Amino acid sequence: MASEVATLGGGCFWCLEAVYDQLQGVEDVVSGYAGGHVVNPSYQQVCTGTTGHAEVVQLKFDPDVISYREILDVFFTIHDPTTLNRQGADVGPQYRSAIFYHSPEQQVVAQQTITELTEAKLWDDPIVTEVVPLDRFYPAESYHQEYFENNPNQGYCRVVIAPKVAKFRKQYLDRLKR
Repeated sequence: MASEVATLGGGCFWCLEAVYDQLQGVEDVVSGYAGGHVVNPSYQQVCTGTTGHAEVVQLKFDPDVISYREILDVFFTIHDPTTLNRQGADVGPQYRSAIFYHSPEQQVVAQQTITELTEAKLWDDPIVTEVVPLDRFYPAESYHQEYFENNPNQGYCRVVIAPKVAKFRKQYLDRLKR
C-alpha cells in the first residue's frame, strides 16, 4: 500500500517531530506551518500569531505498519488538547491543537477519536482540537528540521522536549523504531 500523509498541530513543532521521528511506520516528518492566510510564511511571521498559521508536523507514514488512528492516539498523548492556543509556556494561535485532514476518511477518524476521548473523560476540560481540511502546508526553514536531534543540549530541548520524548518512549516502547 502507498504511504499516507497526516498533518498535525500540537504546540511547538519541535516536540511533535522529536516523537514521531521515533515511531515505527513513520517514514518522514517535516516541521512546518498550516492553517493560515499568509503565503509562504517565515518563522518570525508565524511567531507573531497574526498569520493564522499553526506550527505543525507533516508525517508520511506506512498504513500497513501504523494506522491513521494510531497516529492520532499518539498525538493525543503527547500534547494537551484542552488548552486553546497554548501548550505549556508556548502561547498563541500558532500553538493551537489542530488536525488538518487530507481526506474525508481522515476527517471521520479524527472526529470519532475526539468523540471517544471526550466520552472517556480523560481530561477535566473539553477537547478544543480543531479538525479542518488542509489547505496548504509550508515546510519550515531548514534549521527547524530535526531540531531536537541536532540540538539536544539546547535549553528548550532539555527542559521541554526531552521529558515529552521520554514519556512517549516509555508509553510506546513496543512501537519504537529499532
